[in-house]
Amino acid sequence: MFMILHAFAQQNQNGISKTGDKITVYTTAENTELRLTETDELEFTEAKQPLENEISVFVDVNKTYQTFIGIGGAITDASAEVFAKLSKSKQQELLKAYYDKSTGIGYSLLRTTIHSSDFSSESYTYVKEGDLSLKTFNINHDRQYRIPLIKQALKTAGGGVCIYVSPWSPPAFMKSNGNMLKGGTLLPEYYQSWANYYSKFIKAYEKEGIPIWGLTIQNEPMAIQRWESCVYTAESERDFLKNFLGPTMEKEGLADKKIIVWDHNRDLIGHRSNVIFSDPEASKYAWGIGFHWYENWSGGNQMFENIRNIYESYPSKKLLFTEGCIEKFDAQKYQFWPNGERYGISMINDFNNGTVGWTDWNILLDQNGGPNHVGNFCFAPVHADINSGELIYTPSYYYIGHFSKFIRPEARRVGTAVSRSVLLSTSFINSDGKIVTVVMNQSGKEITYNLFVASEKTVVVIPAHGIQTLVY
Repeated sequence: MFMILHAFAQQNQNGISKTGDKITVYTTAENTELRLTETDELEFTEAKQPLENEISVFVDVNKTYQTFIGIGGAITDASAEVFAKLSKSKQQELLKAYYDKSTGIGYSLLRTTIHSSDFSSESYTYVKEGDLSLKTFNINHDRQYRIPLIKQALKTAGGGVCIYVSPWSPPAFMKSNGNMLKGGTLLPEYYQSWANYYSKFIKAYEKEGIPIWGLTIQNEPMAIQRWESCVYTAESERDFLKNFLGPTMEKEGLADKKIIVWDHNRDLIGHRSNVIFSDPEASKYAWGIGFHWYENWSGGNQMFENIRNIYESYPSKKLLFTEGCIEKFDAQKYQFWPNGERYGISMINDFNNGTVGWTDWNILLDQNGGPNHVGNFCFAPVHADINSGELIYTPSYYYIGHFSKFIRPEARRVGTAVSRSVLLSTSFINSDGKIVTVVMNQSGKEITYNLFVASEKTVVVIPAHGIQTLVY
């Protein structure tokens, strides 16, 4: 990668022109038939000083930032149960749509749950109630739906998928409220047993041929939900990591697994990172910090600046978007365009603020936004109407695809700036030397803009409420 970037930088410093090089443009836009459609093949020409009344995107390949690990989604019990109800042909269609690098959008990240979440048909664990020693531990539940789907996803992707796992709650007997639902805390006398549970889960999945890259300590540790949930203060998560989970992973030969703290919204992420990362004994076990996008529950905006603060404050720690979805399912809004734009806005801002990977929530839900055992129905990028057997692709699928299909693992983000706020943009250079620039038009008007790379430029037209990927 360094040699590619160095050669590109030398090429521009030496004044060797890229004039005539091809730029392939892919476009998705509202009120059109364009869906990840190749719309243009352009060329670079010599650039001159842009005027103030021109709109421009400036890419500087000499400024490099974080290394990209991937984009993907979660295979939950709900996704797997819906998948199992599809015809074989529709199952293959869905697998290729997500995981095929050429005909689909090439997912390379995969999150799954440690026993049940709200997106399961029921609450369950892998042990009998009260089994402190975990002698009854088994993952038989997952062998019916979830494990087969994960294996098919890996096969379709041809390998190269990072899989990480997250718990929503310890078993009820380990908690202060005696319930997997409605919050509660992990009782101190069960810290070691719960730490052992992660290692047993990882080893059981790997025995099934599913390699586990990493884990988060707790999904949404500050949320008391009506579904599976467990509360950790920053101090209790720090101490559990430092004294139990980190040492247990080492002892069990799993020290290579990436441990991700927080796994909750951007609002309190600064406090969590300060408490955990400022403790050397805890910090040494933490690969990075995960976050969600639901902080606007309070009525405010998404707090992208908090991500940049961590990127600047803790440069050795990685930032990973671990969950986002469109809440409050409504079948009348399958094609509601702002849902897709929410993805584009978040992904561009998160990447520009140092995020190394981005994980959507359920890859597939049914025509009711479930199944979900507490009625917390949501959107997925793709829904299956079980009655008709058809798959429904929402704008979110295409917006995610503008990143996941073209930006590949090991890419490096490069400098990108725009001259007008109606456009958002980010750029990466892949390990093969190809540069990928994503441009999003937030306005209701078609926009003509310049793409500047060093001393060259091209002129591009982007439709109203459109998103484009430029590969060159």
